[in-house]
Amino acid sequence: MGSRSLMLRAARGLAALYVASLIVMGCGKGGGSSSQTPPPPAADSSASGGVTMPATSLYDAGPRAGEGTIDESLVKKGELLFTSKGCTVCHGFGRRITCPDLDGVTMRRTAAWMEHQILHPEVMIKQDSISYRLSKQYPLPMTNQGLKPDEARTVIEFLKHKNREAALLKR
Repeated sequence: MGSRSLMLRAARGLAALYVASLIVMGCGKGGGSSSQTPPPPAADSSASGGVTMPATSLYDAGPRAGEGTIDESLVKKGELLFTSKGCTVCHGFGRRITCPDLDGVTMRRTAAWMEHQILHPEVMIKQDSISYRLSKQYPLPMTNQGLKPDEARTVIEFLKHKNREAALLKR
């Protein structure tokens, strides 16, 4: 085996180790929630002591986030948070990485649902039917990044902007 082949194998091994470490660390630095938005209310318990998942989401009724206007003054800050918190490790636009593809997410979900998912993913997965179903489809749970409500809204404005851009390119 040549030295080039050994170097290629070593590079692949290091890349795999890097990806594995990112997965173990989650989607960036974060921990508990420091938000002022209260977490979703607890779901009803069933007779067996388990939690009964509601049939519909409490937060996904109403107009889709992408139907509203975009506050362009918040887009850049939202993009910086999206990148700095490591969201790009798991989420792509127009491609699936390890978690849901975010292309078109603002036309599938309300701003309220997205805000609660960003601020309280550990609660939403237990109490929201959409988050629960997503947890069964994707290998990694979303980690709580400790964003404040105003920061979550800037990320949503970035997602709306990104989705609107992609929709215009598809025309």
